[in-house]
Parts: sequence; C-alpha cells; structure tokens
Amino acid sequence: MIVRNRAAALHADRGVTAGRLAGLDAAMRVNLLPIAVILTAAFAGCGSSSSTAKDDPPASASTQGNTQPAAAASARGPKLKLIGSDYGRILADGRGRALYLFTADKGKGSSCSGDCATAWPPYIVKSKPTAVSGAKPGKAGTTRRADGKLQATYAGHPVYYYEGDRSPGEVNCQAAVEFGGYWYVLRSNGKAVR
Repeated sequence: MIVRNRAAALHADRGVTAGRLAGLDAAMRVNLLPIAVILTAAFAGCGSSSSTAKDDPPASASTQGNTQPAAAASARGPKLKLIGSDYGRILADGRGRALYLFTADKGKGSSCSGDCATAWPPYIVKSKPTAVSGAKPGKAGTTRRADGKLQATYAGHPVYYYEGDRSPGEVNCQAAVEFGGYWYVLRSNGKAVR
C-alpha cells in the first residue's frame, strides 16, 4: 500500500497511476517501481529533482567571445551571456548553464512555482543581470516573483534552469512540454529556439 501511494504521488502527472499499479501483487510493484521511474523520465525527456540558482561569481575579462568592455565583464553580480551548444548560440548564466523560457508565462510574470519551480528553477538574482559575451544589454532585466524574489528576464521572458542540466552548455530538455507549456532555450534576440 505504501508503494502504491508513493508511486501514485511520484507519477500522477506522468500517467502512471495507483490504479495501474493496484492490479499487481506487492512483490511486482516493488520490482517494477524503479522501471516505471526510468521509463517515465525517458518518455518525458526531463526529470524532477531539485537544485538552486544563485548569483554568478565574477566572470573573467578573458571570457571567450566577450564583446563587452573588460570592466563590465569583471563586475560582480549575475550575468547573462551566449554560449555554444547543439542548438547554436544560446542564452546562459555567467557560469555557462543554459537558460530556458516557458511558453505558459504571460508577459514578464512567472507561471512556474511549486513542483514546476523544483524541476525548472528560476534564475533568482539580487540585482539586474549584466549582459556579457554576446547577450544584449537592453534585453536583460528582472521580474518580481509571487514569493518576492527577483527573477532574471531576457527580452521580457522570465528565465529558468532545467534541474537536469549540470554542466556548462548542457541542454537536456529542449522543446519539452511540462507544467502546461513548452520549454525552449533562447537565442540572442530573446526568441525561442524551435
């Protein structure tokens, strides 16, 4: 019974329900649960563990592709920059972690909280990000979230990480459909890479 309730809670939004597991005997449920988790993640294309986003450390003036003056590149605080990826040059934070927009967001407001913000952590900042390395300064901004925190925006879109992207330049969840919208990495003009 614990397995059934746990599986239902873990997979209700992915189509694996307690009803589907109820017909199996207890031993099979225990053995099939890890397989269901793996298959659910594979079909969804994206996982859902948590991570946190913090302001970026200072970037060096020698950052590859930097088009901003050295003083701006070495300034403290959050950064937005372009990096190379399998999808061309895309928006990232100062450490090179890919950033995504969410099509369910309307205007500068974020529609992603709770479980959504666990899987797709917002890029939380303490001040307006500095655009470096090909990002356009006029497109960098912030929006106030419902919890009062500042979230970075680019071209008016609140931007998010995908919790499964661990390394600079890694993009594991492009064009995913989750939490009522699509998730896309962004080009330098702020438009989604489709």
